[in-house]
Amino acid sequence: MRHASLAAQPCPIARTLDLVGEWWTLLIIRDAILGARRFEDFKATGIADNILSARLKRLIEAGILKRRRYQAHPDRYEYLLTEKGRAFGPVVLALRTWGKRFTNGPDRSHIVHKACGGNVEIGFHCAKCDQEIGRSEIVPGRLHENAIA
Repeated sequence: MRHASLAAQPCPIARTLDLVGEWWTLLIIRDAILGARRFEDFKATGIADNILSARLKRLIEAGILKRRRYQAHPDRYEYLLTEKGRAFGPVVLALRTWGKRFTNGPDRSHIVHKACGGNVEIGFHCAKCDQEIGRSEIVPGRLHENAIA
């Protein structure tokens, strides 16, 4: 069942949810932030091909991802975050932080500062070295013995 559009609501939260409020969409953005680029990379979450195709198309139309051909014959494309998509990073990190605190279950989504191994916290700030960091400085990772939990 299709929900009513929230795009015309006088609330930026509602309008944002209209674009990215479906759970697969948020997981696609999460994976793109962590370095996924190709269709097969995004499928690792368990999403069906038809749903993934539709969500990627919607994210491209919304200007969150851009599609770039990396191979011809057959044509193959990768999906890259735009500036608008990269700006969504702190939102995904905030969701992760909230989920880590208020939900139960394993955590396989560590986001680690490449330079020192510390966990990245909301605002892309490294808790270990107290440095503000950019997207190019983070990698998915496991908790390190010396990382701040």
